[in-house]
Amino acid sequence: MNGPLALFKWQALFKEWNVFAEGLAITALVALFGLLLAIAIGILFGVFGASKSRGARLLSRFYVEFFQNTPLVIQVFFLYNGLPNVGLVIPVFLVGILGVGMYHGAYIAEVIRAGILAVPKGQKDAAFSQGFTYWGEMRHIVLPQAKLVVLPPMTNQAVFLIKNTSVMALVAGGDLMYCADSWSSSNLFYGPAFIVTGILYFLLCFPLAQLARKLEKKAEAHK
Repeated sequence: MNGPLALFKWQALFKEWNVFAEGLAITALVALFGLLLAIAIGILFGVFGASKSRGARLLSRFYVEFFQNTPLVIQVFFLYNGLPNVGLVIPVFLVGILGVGMYHGAYIAEVIRAGILAVPKGQKDAAFSQGFTYWGEMRHIVLPQAKLVVLPPMTNQAVFLIKNTSVMALVAGGDLMYCADSWSSSNLFYGPAFIVTGILYFLLCFPLAQLARKLEKKAEAHK
């Protein structure tokens, strides 16, 4: 048999499994640190978006609209090819983290903003009457109550973020997709390479997708 899924092609893949394992490790690390960055950005601009300050709301709106309405590919290319033109060269690993982190931070910001606005106004008024500052009110009163609302969509964003790490393949990022493409290009064993790559992405994303569904059901039960 000499088809796209011939046995010898699978044997070659498993013989060089370390190539895929290294790519998977890079993808997992970029996803982890990118998600942490996205959450930090999302909380900051989400709070800004729900602020009474017009300037803070405009700043949040600008950030969200810019990153949501420009392709992630262009953003990553700018980080990789544009920044060196102004004397700032960053490792491709950091390019991946910044790329997916800033991009998904815009989506998480909207999730956080919606969660804040879902908290009853009386809770905010009570916090203000107790002498809380705006940030103290957010930290101790509003965000803990918004948690049930924001966790399901945030978990879905984590799934999308993991899949979007594949954009690193375009800048030789050493991620799972790049390793699969490089390995299969050298021997033309595309079938096994991309089937295994798809399964590995599935194994990363499926547990989070299931968690998101459980959180959604929990949120529905508390309504």
